[in-house]
Amino acid sequence: MRLLAIWRYDVNEQDAFITGLKDRLPEDLKDSFTTEQLAALKVAFGARQWGRHPVDLRGTLKLWRWRYYFVFLAGRNKRDLSRAQQELSLTAKALGVSLFLMISLALGLLFLYLIKSALGINLFSGFSLGLWDWFNRA
Repeated sequence: MRLLAIWRYDVNEQDAFITGLKDRLPEDLKDSFTTEQLAALKVAFGARQWGRHPVDLRGTLKLWRWRYYFVFLAGRNKRDLSRAQQELSLTAKALGVSLFLMISLALGLLFLYLIKSALGINLFSGFSLGLWDWFNRA
């Protein structure tokens, strides 16, 4: 059913893809396509919108006898994620939140320990982690 919706793609003569396609075709073929055929060609070749990227680095390198090109593009992903990508993203988010909470907890406990030591409160007599002495020296 989704395929049928694609074939009903709206095509008009002012469409940039259609005019570009017709400009590259021989004269005898330019007007030989039906609207459905033009829509199918647009879906097959021109459905993607390449747009601008916030980071767009392109260049060539000449090494010995050969030239190599490189392309580095970066920007926000506007595509739908596959199920595997969604699961990976959820796992990464869970790990990130867990790491943030563990670091926050460790810093919070360190802060409380330093306050306790500054107030001179000893929970266990004769035992110290040595953090207060280290903090005073620093």
